[in-house]
This record gives sequence, C-alpha cells and structure tokens, in this order.
Amino acid sequence: MVPIHPCIGIVGSAGAYGRWLHRFFSERMGLPVLGHDPADASSDPIEALLEHADVLLFSVPIGATEAVIRDWTARSGGREAGRLWLDVTSIKSAPVAALLASCAEVVGLHPLTAPPKSPTLKGRVLAVCRARLDDWAPWLGGLLEALEAECVEVDPERHDRAMALVQALGHACHLAQAGVLNAQAPQAGTIAELLPLRTAAFEMDVAIAARILEQNPAIYEDIQFCNPHVPGVLRMMSERIEGIARLVEQGDATARVRFRDEVLVASRAAFGTPAREAGNHTFERIGFLLADLADACVLSVHLPEDRPGSLRALLQVFEDQGVNIASLHSSRTRSGELHFRFGFDRGTDPGRLQGIMAALQETGLGRAPTER
Repeated sequence: MVPIHPCIGIVGSAGAYGRWLHRFFSERMGLPVLGHDPADASSDPIEALLEHADVLLFSVPIGATEAVIRDWTARSGGREAGRLWLDVTSIKSAPVAALLASCAEVVGLHPLTAPPKSPTLKGRVLAVCRARLDDWAPWLGGLLEALEAECVEVDPERHDRAMALVQALGHACHLAQAGVLNAQAPQAGTIAELLPLRTAAFEMDVAIAARILEQNPAIYEDIQFCNPHVPGVLRMMSERIEGIARLVEQGDATARVRFRDEVLVASRAAFGTPAREAGNHTFERIGFLLADLADACVLSVHLPEDRPGSLRALLQVFEDQGVNIASLHSSRTRSGELHFRFGFDRGTDPGRLQGIMAALQETGLGRAPTER
C-alpha cells in the first residue's frame, strides 16, 4: 500500500539537484527526506535509505548513474518491492534499464533545466518515462502537479535520440563557436570588444556559450560522451559545416545557387511554416526583451511582501511622482530573490528615481534587490 506521506530518499543529496530536491520535498510537499552522498560525511547512511525510503530518487552524475543504481539494487536485495524508484538523469535508456532490474516501480525523469532558483519547475520542461508504474501512479501524478513543470511523456530511447539534438548538438555548436571567437580574438577583438557591434542573435549565442562555460563542466562532458546517439549527430553537423565552407570558398554564381537551394530553401521547407513562424516570433520577443534590458535608465525593486496589491501600490508611487514607465519585467537575482525591473525613457531625471527608491525603502513597500 502506498503511504499517504511517503519518506523520500535522495541518492546524491549533496549535489546541486539533490539539494534542490531536498528543499522541494521537505518544504513544498511537507514530506520526510533522507539523503546520502559520499561527498557529505554528515549525510544519512545507505542502509537508512534502503530501509526507510518509500521513494528512492537517484540524482548522481550521468556517467555514474547506471552503476550506482545497480549497486543500490544489489544492496536492497528485494526490499524495494512495492516502492517507487526514480532518477533525474539527462540520459534515460541506461538508467531506466538499471532501475528496471530492481523490483520497484520505476519512472525516469529528466528536468531540462539546471536546478532553478524558484521553488518549483514552473515554466520548465520535465521529460517523464513511465517504465513500470502501477500502485504509485496517483502519487506520481501529485508529484508532477506539485513540480508545476511542462511534463512530456516519452520513452527512454526516443528521449536519448532527442537529447542528442536538443542538448548535445546545441552545446557542441556553442562550444565550437566559443573556440572560434577565442582563436579570432587577436585579429577581430575579444568578446567584450565584439559585443558593442552585436546583433540580437550574436548576443544570444554569446549568452548561451557563457552559460555553458559557467556551469559544472562534468555535466556537459557527460551529455556528449554518455549518449550513444551523439557521435553520429556531431559528424552530421561537421559535414554540413564543411559543405557550407566549400561552397563559400568556391564563391562563384554556381556555389551561390547551391547555397540557396541546398542550405536555405531546403532547410526552410524542412522546418515547415508553423515552426518557422513560431520560432521567428520567439526570436522577436527575446529581441524586445534584450532591448529593454539594455536601457541605461532603470530601477530594480524587490517587494518584501508577496501579496495581492503589492505591485499596484508600487506602481501608484510612480504615478504620484509623475514618472512614466517604458518597460516592466519580473525576474530573479542570482540569489533567487524575485524583483521587478523598470525601464524609463531617455531624459528621465535620475534624481527623481533615487527619490522614489528612498521613499519605497522608507515605507517598506520596496527595496533594492539583494545580489549574492
């Protein structure tokens, strides 16, 4: 029988996702949580999780996941029967196969995002592989609802083929682009020197490359090396780039015709009208956002009281002061604090904005966001 308030066990509790999941299960779902991690001497022993965890979740490095699951299966010795075992790995075929070697009910999960600063996965995609699920199906439904993610049901094989394109290909292209930019820096300038001449597309590319380079390199290494579908995809990409390079080097009218027909027209048709239109609209939306974020005259405000009417009261202060707002965006600081970013027309008196900020802080209605 599935318990009403199951005990959660997290294998890899000291990792970034392990810590996020611990907070989610304990604070968001109000469940007891045990955690084991070799990197944390104070974590719970393996036997405690095997004995008491009704739901065991593996959140370990991609390359180690399969071996860790098989080790825990051997240690469990059948005690996992009637329980639920999960994993949150970026690769699904091998981990799910290892989970199925146990006697537990099995679901593979893949949040397609780094651990967010927000308390849920709202706005993010979560791949769900229901490998062996029966009694725990209602509880899993409650978990997915609490996570607030956009859940996509997929089998492990199709997931891994998709990730070779969605993750590995994109990462490799941006890493290669970063390498070219670095190699060309002595002649064309550093990234900092190129950005003043940026297009919206270039700014997005640099941001993505910087994001990859800022994160844990082991994750991006495993995404390339642990998915068997990646080498073929990268070879195909290499051949495409080489083909374009040959046409551009040829440089004559014939090459231009082939470029239009084989590269532009063929890809346009393959994408299809709905995908092109939706993607172009997304690009324009991001472009507008980047333009707003480039405003020199801005004010960031955190609302300490997260309640209905707080934002309206803040906006009233601007109205009372006769200051017009050109743009408004909500986002989170590096520390995860939600704040609002106001942009103003050129010529807005900075002194008036400082006065508004002082008034907000004095009343307690708003304050400058905390960056950590």
